Amino acid sequence: MFYYLSLLSNDPDLGFFRLFNYVSFRAGGAGAFAFLIVILLGPATVRLLKKFRATAPSRYGGVVEEFVNEQKDKTPSMGGVLIILGITAASILWMKPLELAWILIGSTILLGMLGFADDFAKVAYRRRDGIPGKVKLLGQFLVAAAAVTWLFYIPEFAPYMRNLYLPFVNAPVATGIWVSIFAVGAIMGASNAVNLTDGKDGLSTGCMIFATIAYAVIAYLCGHRVFAEYLLIPFIPGAGEAVVFASAVIGACIGFLWHNCHPASMFMGDTGSLALGGIIGLLAVLVRQEFLLFLVGGVFVMEIVSVMIQVPVFKLTGKRVFLCTPIHHHFEKLGWTETQIVVRFWILAGVFALMALGTLKLR
Repeated sequence: MFYYLSLLSNDPDLGFFRLFNYVSFRAGGAGAFAFLIVILLGPATVRLLKKFRATAPSRYGGVVEEFVNEQKDKTPSMGGVLIILGITAASILWMKPLELAWILIGSTILLGMLGFADDFAKVAYRRRDGIPGKVKLLGQFLVAAAAVTWLFYIPEFAPYMRNLYLPFVNAPVATGIWVSIFAVGAIMGASNAVNLTDGKDGLSTGCMIFATIAYAVIAYLCGHRVFAEYLLIPFIPGAGEAVVFASAVIGACIGFLWHNCHPASMFMGDTGSLALGGIIGLLAVLVRQEFLLFLVGGVFVMEIVSVMIQVPVFKLTGKRVFLCTPIHHHFEKLGWTETQIVVRFWILAGVFALMALGTLKLR
């Protein structure tokens, strides 16, 4: 919306409005706006969630009792509503009103609604696992498939959506409509990975900040012809606009971390984690760097892979590879404090993000 103010710059006396034409300025504005919304509305959100007793039963109740914290069970969940509000409001105000904006905003809201339904089942019906897993996966698939399909019909993105790129390679390694299947899988995988990571105060929120910063930088480079040609990455007109959205995500996450750091005053719940994970996956698809997601989201990959290893091995052999999964609980059983786990995983997330950005030069 604010982009239209740039049209006033044609008047010599209103030349300063041309700032609203620059992605960097609008990205800064979106990040600051989202941050302020989440910071200022946080206390009211906590009170509202407590009023409606939006506390979910521990996912470990009856399974791993040593991880059941009665104090945390009193902390309201569903705080992801605030994150989505901050992202949506900032994006609508600061992004250009293009199709890309509606894909990003719409996917965020729909995944948030799916997570909200899961949280509501936990809160209202005291279902530890929320809605059935198959229903959740179906919802994620439909949102991801719709977003990827829509991208195929946007002129700026259509030529690149059929190409599959790999890190360290400066040309597509494969092409075809089947590439979209991998793109859908990337969005779904990221959504579930962030959801599994959301197990400690501030853990997933902090890791999301680093991962989103990495993809914001990549999106800016892909949307800038000179930088894209120099780094031998695909130049995607319009990709730079995703920087504004990513900045809104970063601002909202930083604001939420204010309320979510240990001891948390509220949790994001699946409402936030499913949406944030989907955002990372969608940003990876937009800049055609799905494989780089394994490095950018290294912490998220650690979490989901630990579960993927633990479950089948335990079913087949009755033995555990890790003391407990997701893997942050493995370190908890080793005696690490919650603060140690969270801060060390943040450090890893930052290192992974830097390594991922480093691959852009190695082509």
